[in-house]
Amino acid sequence: MSKTIKVDYLARVEGEGALYIRIKDDRVTQVQLKIFEPPRFFEAFLQGRKFTEAPDITARICGICPVAYQMSSVHAMEQLLGLKVEGPLRELRRLIYCGEWIESHGLHVYMLHAPDFLGYADALQMARDYPEVVKRGLKLKQIGNELVALVGGREVHPINVRVGGFYSVPRKKDLVPMVEKLKWARDAALETVRWVGTFDFPPVEPEYEFVSLRHPQEYPFNEGRLVSNKGLDIAVDDFENHFEEEHVPYTTALHSVIKARGAYYVGPMARYNNNFDLLPSGVQAAAQEAGLTSFCRNPFQSIIVRSVEILYACEESLRIIDQYEQPDRPYLEAEPRAGVGHGISEAPRGSLYHRYRIDDQGVIQEAKIVPPTSQNQKTVESDLYQVAVQNLHLPEDQLTWLCEQAIRNYDPCISCSVHFLKLHLERH
Repeated sequence: MSKTIKVDYLARVEGEGALYIRIKDDRVTQVQLKIFEPPRFFEAFLQGRKFTEAPDITARICGICPVAYQMSSVHAMEQLLGLKVEGPLRELRRLIYCGEWIESHGLHVYMLHAPDFLGYADALQMARDYPEVVKRGLKLKQIGNELVALVGGREVHPINVRVGGFYSVPRKKDLVPMVEKLKWARDAALETVRWVGTFDFPPVEPEYEFVSLRHPQEYPFNEGRLVSNKGLDIAVDDFENHFEEEHVPYTTALHSVIKARGAYYVGPMARYNNNFDLLPSGVQAAAQEAGLTSFCRNPFQSIIVRSVEILYACEESLRIIDQYEQPDRPYLEAEPRAGVGHGISEAPRGSLYHRYRIDDQGVIQEAKIVPPTSQNQKTVESDLYQVAVQNLHLPEDQLTWLCEQAIRNYDPCISCSVHFLKLHLERH
């Protein structure tokens, strides 16, 4: 493959998915999860643009988690420029991220994943029997969207985020109307945790390496060191010394691995396992009431963990609004200088890495983006292999259903497509 193709893996995963399982003599010999996203060239688009344009360009990569792309980009640029955003501006960044977690997790839990556990083909069918439950999920998502719009300027592809802070900041009285909505959302999130805790989960507990940010004082959104449950503990700018991407010929998403160690797992379960002690006591109690301990290895229980993160995001939003004081200035001045900057933030689906090299005029010379789904793809395939091995006795339609569910455990950016996953079984 040419070097150019390494750029067009940027968006990686929004598109169709197909799973191929090859079986010979009642033995699984091959599993391939194919992601075929048409070229989008975002890393190439960034070259030649001013550093100040990165947040708005990268926000277009995803309509569900644009805040994550903006946050990783601004943190990379600010590291390069020597800026440290603190105080109310830093809190506003956590607040807009809370909104994204609420809307993204709410969409996944209620619309994409819960139907699997309840035996429905989709949320529309589920709504016939659980109309109030589906309405609760839609209202949760809407509150998350409103929070993103309030801080970011609009619900999809926010326009208020910039290097150094925001173009404008809300007044205290602008945030206050969200309080009652977020209190409702907090109660709804608690009900969500309890509800999904009643689902039946296959008894599987693979030995994953969970990788996420870890901050000494708070459950992570934007800052911290990159850690794992197996001893990894590195600074964000050391990412490429420990991780590498591999081209796999059957997919347009690069597989990311830890050098000399292989596959790893990013996302809510990784954050939860690496940061359980940083969750508020009430959120910890809700998780435990739903059947979790402080460490969760069962990927099917990721739906509980996501629900726990919705609850946390509601609690954190209320805390931030209660303590918020409007800053004197909406942003710190950012003067360009040549250098390389690295940023990682915690997208709903997991750690999102950005690296930029700019010249002394502030023009981007090189960009690299490693999204969560490409980091998880190798682990997803490992899960699918185990699911296939353990369930070869099932009829093909049931095995297909279980494989689809295993993929949706990760809330990949192809979640909507894998509801229509094509499973091809070759028996010899």
